[in-house]
Amino acid sequence: MPDRDDLAVRIDKLETLLAYQEQTFEDLSKVVTEQWQEIAGLKRQLAKLTDQLRTVEAHPALAPQDEAPPPHY
Repeated sequence: MPDRDDLAVRIDKLETLLAYQEQTFEDLSKVVTEQWQEIAGLKRQLAKLTDQLRTVEAHPALAPQDEAPPPHY
């Protein structure tokens, strides 16, 4: 049967492991939150670009015209 000192060492080790796991969970949660925010921004940007493309496709006259190359070409 383990003595008190051995149990205390094992408990300390478990508490240390738990503390590192809690920090890892917090770090991962922060990263996931940042990624979701970035994904949401990219979705908004994609929706805006999709709307712009539909507008250009529906009204080709509104599309920017090809410009002649500069004289140095």
